[in-house]
Amino acid sequence: MADSVKKRRVLKRRIGIVGYGHLGAYLVQEVLKRDDVELAFVWNRSVQKVQGQVGDKFILSDLDKFAERNADLIVEVAHPSITEEYGEAFLDVADYMVGSPTALANQEVETKLREKANTCGHALYVPAGAFWGAQDIKKMADRGSLKGLKVTMRKHPSSFKLNSPLKAKNDSIGADAAVLYDGPVRDLCPLAPNNVNTMAAAAIAAHNLGFDVVRGCLVSDPSLTDFHIVEVDVTGPGDAAKGKAFTVKTVRTNPAQVGAVTGTATYASFLSSMLGARGNDDGVHLC
Repeated sequence: MADSVKKRRVLKRRIGIVGYGHLGAYLVQEVLKRDDVELAFVWNRSVQKVQGQVGDKFILSDLDKFAERNADLIVEVAHPSITEEYGEAFLDVADYMVGSPTALANQEVETKLREKANTCGHALYVPAGAFWGAQDIKKMADRGSLKGLKVTMRKHPSSFKLNSPLKAKNDSIGADAAVLYDGPVRDLCPLAPNNVNTMAAAAIAAHNLGFDVVRGCLVSDPSLTDFHIVEVDVTGPGDAAKGKAFTVKTVRTNPAQVGAVTGTATYASFLSSMLGARGNDDGVHLC
C-alpha cells in the first residue's frame, strides 16, 4: 500500500452523531459523502427515524454503548440533556462537540465539563453556529477588553420552541413584533433551549463576562416569514456613557422557512465547525 494512502487512512476522523433531526440528518449525509472523515455511529432517541436512512451498521440503538464505536469526535445535535447526562463520559473516550451549548448555562454542568476537558486528554468544542464574529470577541475576552455583549434574535413566532412563561407570551403575539425576553443569557437558556444556542456560544466566547453578564434578547416578529435575524452588539474599551467607547454591531440575516428553528446558512456553518473540531489535545475551544 502506498504511503500516501496509508496516511489518508490514518488521518480519517471517525465521527459519531447524537441526534437525527434536520441538522443531524444533514451532518450524517455530509459525513457519508466525504473521504476525509467516516461515520462511527448515529443515535436517535427514536431509532425508527434512522432505520432505512443509513446502513444498519451505523445505527447505535443504545447510547450507553457509544464507546464501542471508537469515535474520534462525538457531535451532539439532539438536546441539552445529552450533555448533562453523557458529556463527561463522551470526553473520556473522544473529543466532544456540544451542539446544544445551552446545556452549559447550568453552572454545575459547565464547571464539570471544563474540568474534565482540561484533564482527560480530549477537547470540548462549542460551535459558533449563527454567532458572527465569535473569534474576534474571544480575542477581546482573552485580553480583558470586552466590556459588554448583547445578542438579539428576531424570528417568526412559529420558529420559537419555548417553555413557560415565554411560551404563553409568544402564543399571544398578534400582528406586531414583541420582545419576549431581554436579560442575562443564563436565565434565558432553560426557557428557550432549542432557540438560543447562538447566545450560549456568545457566552462561551465572551468568557470574561460569561452567562450572567452577556445579555440576550428574543423578539417574536410575525413579519419575518423568510429570515431569522441575529444582531450582535459589542462594547469594548472607552467611556460608553459618553458615547466614546469602542463598539461593533453586526446584523446577520439568515434565510429560513416559517416554523424552522434553524436558519439555512447555519447548517453549512455547523458542518464547518464539525470538520474544524480537531487539533487540540484538551481544553474548551470555539469552532
